[in-house]
Amino acid sequence: MRYFMQIILPLLAIFLQTTLFRSYTLQGEIPDMVLILVIFYALFNGARKGTIYGVFCGLLEDIYVGRFIGINAIGKGITAYVIGRLQGNVFKENPAVGIIGVVGGTILNSTVLLIIFFIGTKGIDESILLSTLYQTIYNTLISIPMYVWYYRSSNHGLLREIVER
Repeated sequence: MRYFMQIILPLLAIFLQTTLFRSYTLQGEIPDMVLILVIFYALFNGARKGTIYGVFCGLLEDIYVGRFIGINAIGKGITAYVIGRLQGNVFKENPAVGIIGVVGGTILNSTVLLIIFFIGTKGIDESILLSTLYQTIYNTLISIPMYVWYYRSSNHGLLREIVER
């Protein structure tokens, strides 16, 4: 059931991003729920698994949105790797860890995407920095209840890893 949920959750997040949250924007920005899931996954599972999951979720998002295939995969993969490196050094029971991870992860992901677009287009519009700020705020607000659910589900629910003894 765990692996099934790990596939369904990013699909559900993409669906919510492209439908429900299009009606509830913060200065025109929607939350990146897929990124939030990837950050939480990396926090709980480490850099290696987090990177694989980040690339997988980024590719799903790229395929669904249909803009540039691979951009979100690179951004989410790098973000998951960096966040996953912190996995053994943080106290995951504290919701502030998830919130700080989402703030840092959103800024890191936006920076990676900004670098990719700068290389590809040779220019950056300053409105991108403002949209990063609004998306960081929105992601942070959404991440609070999501982290509580994700933590509980990882320890006692559908996302927990069943260890055979």
